[in-house]
Amino acid sequence: MFDQRGLCGRYWGCVDDVPCLHFECCYYQMIEFAIERRLPVFEGGAQGAHKLARGLDPVTTRSAHWLTPPAMHDAVARFLARETSAIAEAVDELTEHRAYRQFRATGEPPPPA
Repeated sequence: MFDQRGLCGRYWGCVDDVPCLHFECCYYQMIEFAIERRLPVFEGGAQGAHKLARGLDPVTTRSAHWLTPPAMHDAVARFLARETSAIAEAVDELTEHRAYRQFRATGEPPPPA
């Protein structure tokens, strides 16, 4: 999915086991596509630690689901309440190990730690 604001990559699997297909579909081809079109944002999808190794920052994502049984609404709401704080903690921790330093508003990198 993409427009002039950026590109989002997702991979939902396949029937056969194809080594590295996930990374080829979600990262390598998508990064090349975004660079060629000079898109300002590329988001490789959910998850975290493996994204750091590819120079991507951990970010939170959204999804939408249709839940028909009323009991599922309560169960999912309870899960999301727990997961939301755990995800925030994980993003904070992973951000400390990001590939690129955060630049100041001046455009100058921060002093060495």
